[in-house]
Amino acid sequence: MRKDTVTSGRVTGPSADPAGPAPEPAGSGASTALGGVLAVVITGSVMSVLDITIVNVALRSLTTAFDSPLETVQWTATAYTLALAAAVPTTAWAMARFGAKRTYLSALTLFTAGSLLAACAWDIGSLIAFRALQGLGGGLLMPVGMAMAMTAADRERLGRTMALLGLPVLVGPVAGPVLGGWLIDAASWRWVFLVNLPVGALALVLAARLLRPDAPRGARPAPGLDVPGLLMLSPGLALLLFGLARGGERGDLAEPGALVPALAGAALVAGFARRALTAREPLLDLRLLGDRTFAVGIGTLALFTCGYFGSMLLGPVYWQQVRGWSATATGLLGVPVGLAVGATMQIAARRIDRTSPRALIRAGIAVGALGMALTGLQIGAEGVPAWRPVCATVVMGIGSGMVLMPTMATATRDLPPERLAAASTALTINSQTGAAVGTALVSVVLGSAGLDPAGFRIAYLVAAGLLALALIPATGLPRRRR
Repeated sequence: MRKDTVTSGRVTGPSADPAGPAPEPAGSGASTALGGVLAVVITGSVMSVLDITIVNVALRSLTTAFDSPLETVQWTATAYTLALAAAVPTTAWAMARFGAKRTYLSALTLFTAGSLLAACAWDIGSLIAFRALQGLGGGLLMPVGMAMAMTAADRERLGRTMALLGLPVLVGPVAGPVLGGWLIDAASWRWVFLVNLPVGALALVLAARLLRPDAPRGARPAPGLDVPGLLMLSPGLALLLFGLARGGERGDLAEPGALVPALAGAALVAGFARRALTAREPLLDLRLLGDRTFAVGIGTLALFTCGYFGSMLLGPVYWQQVRGWSATATGLLGVPVGLAVGATMQIAARRIDRTSPRALIRAGIAVGALGMALTGLQIGAEGVPAWRPVCATVVMGIGSGMVLMPTMATATRDLPPERLAAASTALTINSQTGAAVGTALVSVVLGSAGLDPAGFRIAYLVAAGLLALALIPATGLPRRRR
């Protein structure tokens, strides 16, 4: 299998100049390059995360604006997710074929143009189509940005780099619901998308100025696109996520409209996995799983994201449906947990450079599962004051901050540079799939248990169990830095 060469902030094909670009000196030059990459990636990620959280708040307003049922309007979120799932698998090939800088600029352009078109939508069909265009750009933003940052950082600073990449996780959940509610109340739903334009323009300017040009290719052609693999993996992921989302909406994963696409998607993904292990130039190099640390990191994140992201739908539904709180008040209740996740992530991701990954991450999983269980027990009690479940979710947020980015840093730290693009793609697919599975499972549990305090208690306890299961693969994480 041909190898790609990854240089600071860029990926080039195997045909690049054999000597490669001159190595960067350690110290200020490398730090400046890393700082530029982080400035670009964080700005683009903030835009993407804000968009997701703001649009979720706007769904009910869109039903009124377009006189459409909520089931139709929810396709604005589903179309984005499906387009994202189709785009993510092409990340490693696009970086090798066109270079990291060009790929990232294209992703920013697609996302920003999609935002402008979505703001100009004239009916619900056009809005759904423009959200899909956003999803094509959004699907490339995170994996390409992560690959550039991991490549630019030396192994000793990877934890601190991942901590900075986690800043959008702090800003998005805290600012998104509040900003979205204010924009809808003070202006209109169109500003939910227009707010992306200045951020997107800033990210494009920063990317053009701060990202270093991709190294020129030599005489040999760039790696070809694995078309059979793409035709299996992208539709497979889209069908799988669609089936899970439909099952979660209807509260029945066995319903034919959910089960058939989910099984078809799973079959296509399985077919791709078989091909990827034998093809000379697969779309996604699954041989990465031969690295024990990367494999157990993927397993840990799959279970943890399943419980963590799956539980995110519970809080807003509980506070609005059961307690009768407004959307703005519900958004404000999410601020403490967002701050807890972001602040803890900054500390833990830096500590992972100097401490035992296994000890830190397993402790975070235990704390997160405890906080999730306490949230369920508090919400399940009649007449409980709001501060008690909020405090429990803060405990869960502290645990989550100790797990998410530290696990990614641990899983990728010792991979060779030429495999980082594939690793970032695999991590993104893993997170998207885990979140979809968790959301569908928790939705089905809540629908079966009922929209009352007892039902929410059961759903939170199921999510806590998923977090606790992540302790099993986390046992295989290294005891100490290699």
